[in-house]
Amino acid sequence: MQNDQLPTRRRALLAGAVSLCAAGAAAVFAPGAGKRAASTPPAAGARAARRPLRPSEYRLRPLTGYGPPRAPHGRTPVRREPLLSVPGHGRTMVLSFDDGPDPRYTPHILDTLARYGVRAMFFVCGEMAVGNQDLLARMADEGHVVGNHTWTHPLLTRLRRARIRSEMERTSDVIEKACGERPEWFRAPYGAWNRAAFQLGAELGMESLAWTVDTLDWTEPGTRTIVERVEDGAAPGVVVLSHDAGGDRSQSVRALRAYLPGLLDSGYHVTVPRRQYV
Repeated sequence: MQNDQLPTRRRALLAGAVSLCAAGAAAVFAPGAGKRAASTPPAAGARAARRPLRPSEYRLRPLTGYGPPRAPHGRTPVRREPLLSVPGHGRTMVLSFDDGPDPRYTPHILDTLARYGVRAMFFVCGEMAVGNQDLLARMADEGHVVGNHTWTHPLLTRLRRARIRSEMERTSDVIEKACGERPEWFRAPYGAWNRAAFQLGAELGMESLAWTVDTLDWTEPGTRTIVERVEDGAAPGVVVLSHDAGGDRSQSVRALRAYLPGLLDSGYHVTVPRRQYV
């Protein structure tokens, strides 16, 4: 079983300070082929066919780099579509959880990640985060990435530009207050992106990230089905979408406990991406 030591926030900040002393230029994100995230709320699909854990056809637009967060330098590019996967550095995967934090479910997810020494990404909604800043602080302290998922989880394609900015800025403010720094990642609710979302996200210093594997756990399909969707979709570079709020997420909590040790035993390195700037 693979065990990735979780850094504390102090260690992460120290690592960031050390990295500033090293020579090197900022790299740009490499372009690549990829699918657009859905522009409308996803619908529950048919149950995936069972198959062994193995690399799949997913070879999408990559993210670059892993490890402790570094101090930003340069600017965030304005994209036309979100990033969907991480680069093929071995059997690396990213787990992400949306819509939280929820004190009923998020602590259990954090406990499981801590048990196996795994870091993940949490895309939080401001209206949930404002009353649960202790959970945001715990995420940051345990080395997880806290991303911006807007304030009220609206469909951005139906909003004016000023409202989109407000949704993003208010959430970034709460994250900064709880974690000590502003978020560097953004995910549009429902995967519904538009030009304003990309532009405003970049202006606020956030890179846009979607996902490769959707567990559809929000439909409450059953713990076993969620596990099978993760196992069937597992492949180098995938980003898995699950939820830790927005409804009854007890199935998601149980599923994580079931599939995470299996992924690690199969040789997957479950971690978080590191931002790089242009």
